[in-house]
Amino acid sequence: MMKTCKEMASIWNVSVRAVSNLCQSGRIPGAVKNGKNWEIPDDVIKPEDGRISSGEYCKKRMNPDRKPLPIGISDYVRAQSDYYYVDKTMLIKEFLDQKPLVSLFTRPRRFGKTLNMDMLRVYFEKTDEDTSKYFKDKAIWKCGEIYRMHQGKYPVIFLTFKDVKFNSWQDTVEKIKSLLQEEYGRHQELLSSDKISDYEKEYFNKVLSATESDVELSSSLEKLSKMLSSHYDKAPIIIVDEYDTPIQEGYSKDFYDEIIGFMRNFFSGAFKDNKNLSYGFLTGILRIAQESIFSGLNNLTVNSVMDDAYDSYFGFTNEEVSEMLNYYGVLEKESELKEWYDGYLFGNEEIYNPWSVINYVSKGCIPQAYWANTGKNEILEDVLKVADEGITEKLYSLILGDEVLARIDQNVVYRSLTDDPGNIYSLLLVAGYLKTTIKKLQADGSYLCQVSIPNKEIASVYKNEVLSHLIQIGAMSRTTANRIAESLFMNDCVKLENAIEEYMDKAISFYDTVGESFYHGLILGLIATMDTQYKIKSNRESGNGRFDIALTPRDDRYPGIIMELKWKKGLSEENLAVLANEAVSQIDRKKYDSGMRDEGIHKVLKFGIAFSGKKVCIKVV
Repeated sequence: MMKTCKEMASIWNVSVRAVSNLCQSGRIPGAVKNGKNWEIPDDVIKPEDGRISSGEYCKKRMNPDRKPLPIGISDYVRAQSDYYYVDKTMLIKEFLDQKPLVSLFTRPRRFGKTLNMDMLRVYFEKTDEDTSKYFKDKAIWKCGEIYRMHQGKYPVIFLTFKDVKFNSWQDTVEKIKSLLQEEYGRHQELLSSDKISDYEKEYFNKVLSATESDVELSSSLEKLSKMLSSHYDKAPIIIVDEYDTPIQEGYSKDFYDEIIGFMRNFFSGAFKDNKNLSYGFLTGILRIAQESIFSGLNNLTVNSVMDDAYDSYFGFTNEEVSEMLNYYGVLEKESELKEWYDGYLFGNEEIYNPWSVINYVSKGCIPQAYWANTGKNEILEDVLKVADEGITEKLYSLILGDEVLARIDQNVVYRSLTDDPGNIYSLLLVAGYLKTTIKKLQADGSYLCQVSIPNKEIASVYKNEVLSHLIQIGAMSRTTANRIAESLFMNDCVKLENAIEEYMDKAISFYDTVGESFYHGLILGLIATMDTQYKIKSNRESGNGRFDIALTPRDDRYPGIIMELKWKKGLSEENLAVLANEAVSQIDRKKYDSGMRDEGIHKVLKFGIAFSGKKVCIKVV
């Protein structure tokens, strides 16, 4: 008997594409192709997946003749020649088909923006070297002369602000000066050009020596574009990568007004009514339209994570990931990789985090939060500073794997967080911390979306960052949090009360105005570290009502746990104990444990937890 790829995928618990690629690579004995479909003997043994126990073992399995993966490589020439390169050159075709004057691509960090911008630079830039050799084996070269005629024909100005991360405005200006100094240095042919006036050369030398004023610096893109246009008789292309990095730093480090004022003039001269511009490209995380940086720039085309245009060029598609895994002989890891690093939706394209994928494969197929470990998650930190009680509750729901309804405004800016904390979700989406599962365009241009956490990697980021933030609010140590989890696990009420009261003592200022929802969020945060042993659910229907918190064991060795929380101001120790007993009685009365018992969980612990200010009493049956 023969089976289809779909049938074998179901039996082996892998994707259909993985089975198809195994057939193509000859790893399934007896597989034959019938038309477009593979037929597989039903008694064939699944190819050994060689589960990885160490990075060293994975490297031994990989063919040593295979190219390494380009971790941290943003140089296109080097990436495509010395490393495994995922061909994104069709971005050039899509751009040339549309020819927008100025394009802004907004994508999360580490999604290939800088490498793509350097690819555009190499493709379009006029140099003494014949750079067509870097594209002749790429997809763009097969598209015809209409696209090849643009290769190597333009002067190019290229800046990347990805490393402009400083604590003060003055240090930020000095770094931008050095970047312009470097870029002017790439075009020193202008100093000997008879088409450039003496006063222009004088300005050029000021930038080369980094002695220009801040006002002069704000005109540097505009002036360089004019000089290049005069010298080459062709207007240049201007590329600014990660343009909003210094703006984000300004917001976090209190020089926001200074950086916005500078950028407004800097970009206005380069992109607004600049006759010495062939095309402009910018990348960043946010659009920042409301800041008037691009005020009056009606030739700007914005391509965001919500748009279909260019949706497959930043990050890896399903097909690209399968090809990579097949190339390195680890196709059987596709399901695990998908759980950890897939889940983003750009336009209508399902996208993997490219930074995490290449780190995962190159470091032995060990799943870790590679993206999160590349630096501080500044945007997540910024939004947590202004999260109110309702938003905190939704963040907990996200951590627990739920979807939440959110309004997404693509014009959101950092400063708008203080005006409307609901803008948090818009920032988290464009920054890569959320994905949309449903989106509906509204009359005002915003979207009403169902959002959730994309994958396991980002779930781990939330757990660490969100919970760490809440712990800092309460001045509680990780040791205390761990002790709370341990006491729950051991059914030790005294230890649990002591640990929670320790938190209360250090967070006393928060207990004058809080209500039950605060304590609910607090307990959710404190037990979130137990999600490897338990599935944690909050405010779900069971029995004859809705329980507060339920911990369903992932292993039969552990008991189920139901928690009912109560809160009242000004209670004595005696009345607090009465309230805790009422909470336990409510669990019994409303049969909150019925859902667990239906799942075959026979041992269920019932926790009644009563709060009053910084006091807590816990009863368990």
